[in-house]
Amino acid sequence: MFTINDLYNLEHTIAKDYLSQYTYPWKALKEIKSFILKTGSSLDNNYEEISENVWVHKTAKVFSSSYIGAPCIIGPESEVRHCAFIRGSALVGQNCVVGNSTELKNVILFDAVQVPHFNYVGDSILGHFAHMGAGSITSNVRSDKKLITIHNGEEKIETGLKKIGAMIGDYVEIGCNAVLNPGTIIGRNSIIYPTSCVRKVVPENSIYKVSGIIVKKEG
Repeated sequence: MFTINDLYNLEHTIAKDYLSQYTYPWKALKEIKSFILKTGSSLDNNYEEISENVWVHKTAKVFSSSYIGAPCIIGPESEVRHCAFIRGSALVGQNCVVGNSTELKNVILFDAVQVPHFNYVGDSILGHFAHMGAGSITSNVRSDKKLITIHNGEEKIETGLKKIGAMIGDYVEIGCNAVLNPGTIIGRNSIIYPTSCVRKVVPENSIYKVSGIIVKKEG
């Protein structure tokens, strides 16, 4: 339930071929920077290199108050709004919103992702039409700085990585002020209640409630 094919429809990202190399999404985090650099240099004339290794589609809207660090690709018709902070190694797909005071670092955002208000998204992959409510964040480093383990019930997967945020599937809704702890995985079409603190694999088509109870999503 937490492979790349379980979580994402790869037709909705220019990273399709890159991600297809991997079984598990967190394995793709290490080479996002290299992938963006390679891809950016081969983009067509619809993209402008507005600064070194920062490519923005001509139909995208980037507010002058935003900061975009390299390497970065901003896709067609996306918006990077007031005071957004893109630290680098960020692939932003088509029709995305990177909003007010949102920070991105080492991420892939599939098409139509919205991170519109005060979000931190680091070392994460967000699927098609994923949406993060205001103030929700991905926490990408353990407090004790140990390597991150994926928890799926009684099953534990040692990743060997110090930094993993969240792997968020297609059409996931993250409620306002939710915290997704390091190594959190949210299956497709699931909902996370506002103010939740999540530290596990949440199956697809589920609702994660504030108390940590997971119920099947109706309809």
